[in-house]
Amino acid sequence: MIPRDPMILLSYVNTQLRDYYESLEALCSCRGIRKDDLIQKMDQIDYHYDAEQNQFI
Repeated sequence: MIPRDPMILLSYVNTQLRDYYESLEALCSCRGIRKDDLIQKMDQIDYHYDAEQNQFI
């Protein structure tokens, strides 16, 4: 289960991307997360995925 609070979710997702996944697509596929939903939730707190850095910034 992933965190619901956007700030905690941000930390969780960026840690997962840094430590285990080479892309956002890989994370979402492996964890069963809808990519569009995740991107929308991060947009709400003004964070956007950067593929080069493989993190939300």
